[in-house]
Amino acid sequence: MAGSTGVDAKMTTQNVASRPAIASERPIDLVHLSKYTMGDKDLEREVLNLFATQSSIYLDRLREAEDDRAWLEAVHILKGSATGVGAWRVASYAGEVERLEGEDRTAISSSAIEELSQSVAEVNKYIHELMVG
Repeated sequence: MAGSTGVDAKMTTQNVASRPAIASERPIDLVHLSKYTMGDKDLEREVLNLFATQSSIYLDRLREAEDDRAWLEAVHILKGSATGVGAWRVASYAGEVERLEGEDRTAISSSAIEELSQSVAEVNKYIHELMVG
């Protein structure tokens, strides 16, 4: 049922793309991550590595999604993973495009995947810097 979500594909792209980035905002909320892992540094590393691995898998699934159900499943899992590690930009955008279906989803899917890919790449770069630094 195209358009039944009430989310305008054009508006979603504009709203997310026009959000100002906060200079001090890190790609991952380390305070949230520490609370989520109860301060266990080994668990933090494991969760971050898991996000880095899984995020590319679910971006690929988004690219391959041929229907609303496949899209929803992939973007929902990506949103949940991002929320778990405190990657708020990824989680926020995934939450917005998660509601799209039918023609709205089809119209925005390429730009949404590109936006998510860029945000995930930023998070994964930050994860790599944390691991080696």
